[in-house]
Amino acid sequence: MSEQFNDSISVSEDVVLGANVQLNKYINLYGCRIGANTKIGTFVEVQKGANIGENCKISSHSFVCEGVTIEDEVFVGHGVTFVNDTYPRATSADGGLQTENDWVVETTVVRRGASIGSGATILANVTIGENAIVGAGSVVTRDVPSGVIVAGNPAKVFRRINEREEPVR
Repeated sequence: MSEQFNDSISVSEDVVLGANVQLNKYINLYGCRIGANTKIGTFVEVQKGANIGENCKISSHSFVCEGVTIEDEVFVGHGVTFVNDTYPRATSADGGLQTENDWVVETTVVRRGASIGSGATILANVTIGENAIVGAGSVVTRDVPSGVIVAGNPAKVFRRINEREEPVR
């Protein structure tokens, strides 16, 4: 894909887009992969090294940083923020501004079919299990098991999702 940049969209040439990806205005994508049939909302940034699967919806104002893997059929609500550094600092030990050489990307995985509510913050080094639901405004600080609903700050298991609530495949 050739670089695409105008007043409302920035997609660098190193972005890999699957078939039928829908891109809204005012987005910033660079060095990432977006799977087929995925929709990227307005004011979304997806950084290098992030991978988003097929048939996902990434809602407006969300931030998907380097080190995040989102599997297929995942819903990410409005204003969701992913974090990839447990101990962020602006400067290195010598007082200079940090560069990529001064830290290690920490990873996050969102498994197939999971849903993340609006305004949630997902910290580094966690896995959100298959078909799990993260409540709006939650702060996820540890792994979320498959098939549960978590909510709060820090997010805690609220209950299991029963069979009637499971996604139909």
